[in-house]
Amino acid sequence: MTGGWPGRSGQPGPEVAVYVISVAAELTGLHPQTLRSYDRLGIVSPGRTGGGGRRYSWRDVEVLREVARLTAAGIGLEGVRRILELEHQVDVLRQRAIELEADLAAADLLLRTVANTTSKNLPAVRTPDTGHAVTVWRRGRF
Repeated sequence: MTGGWPGRSGQPGPEVAVYVISVAAELTGLHPQTLRSYDRLGIVSPGRTGGGGRRYSWRDVEVLREVARLTAAGIGLEGVRRILELEHQVDVLRQRAIELEADLAAADLLLRTVANTTSKNLPAVRTPDTGHAVTVWRRGRF
């Protein structure tokens, strides 16, 4: 289970909201009221208990530390919010690039397999695992 409690280490995963606001404040060096403000501004979104209390994950703590570093460097909160948003987009795009590279490698392998087992003309092939079609164009006569 992603973000859950790992088996043997006894430590919560980075996404598990376990830290109360006072602990998160101590871990980040920020005042609890500052953490509440960042929550209201949407810079960080801690989990909530049934009674409405905030619970921060390790990932939230890391984000708060980054916010503290950026604001200490003179960047305003709107700039910080935009930087965090762009960093998230970069992470998503990196993951997508990894997926596309894997798809390309699978298509390349399939094309090499087809090229070794067919005659001169290579047909359009459909990859069995993704269902994507790949058309191979060759110069010359058919």
